[in-house]
Amino acid sequence: MINPYRRILLKLSGESLTGEQSYGIDDARLSQYATQIGDVVRRGIQVAIVIGGGNIFRGLSGTGRGFDRVKGDQMGMLATVINSLALQSALENIGIKACVLTAVRMEPVGEFYTRERALERLNTGEVVICACGTGNPYFTTDTGAALRGVELEVDVMLKGTRVDGIYTADPEKDPTATKFATLTFDEIYHRQLKVLDLTATAMCRENRLPLVVFDMDTAGNLLRVISGEDTGTKVTN
Repeated sequence: MINPYRRILLKLSGESLTGEQSYGIDDARLSQYATQIGDVVRRGIQVAIVIGGGNIFRGLSGTGRGFDRVKGDQMGMLATVINSLALQSALENIGIKACVLTAVRMEPVGEFYTRERALERLNTGEVVICACGTGNPYFTTDTGAALRGVELEVDVMLKGTRVDGIYTADPEKDPTATKFATLTFDEIYHRQLKVLDLTATAMCRENRLPLVVFDMDTAGNLLRVISGEDTGTKVTN
């Protein structure tokens, strides 16, 4: 089967790494994600990854607990580094080369991100895990993922979630919610669907970066998406 994508950007939420736990990183979930990513890499697909940090600390929620917004966002960036290092280790444990590039300098924890360095690693078949979002406060990791996707000229941005696509409402709360097979970025905006934040949505739209939202928690789904199977919801211009 011919893969429709040559290079992808995979966006994972930090909360998804908690698995059956209420906090932190679930070893079984982390291993399952690494296995799925490894299956894609072995198909010759170049993979860049951005992970959130909400399983450890979410900057925006910290403001409600007395944290300064900038400091809270910086704490959230550090949480993404912890998740990125965990995923790097899990990938290396199954024989997949991976590196962590950080948007904030913190050698030797990770190398400082540059577009050139990331492309060089991708072209050698290494998984590139981009940590710290954009490196700036007031920007989400969704925006960081869209930015890296555009910079690295990926064919598609894949957002792995707990549900199998985009719905008219939260399907975990509303049993009448119906799933969209396809959408446009304008429809996401006008329907006020909680898919990406507005900055990330605008960046994808302006740069014609397609988005696929799918269920990453079901083993094998990532390979199904990159193989062109009809799973998840595809968003285009």
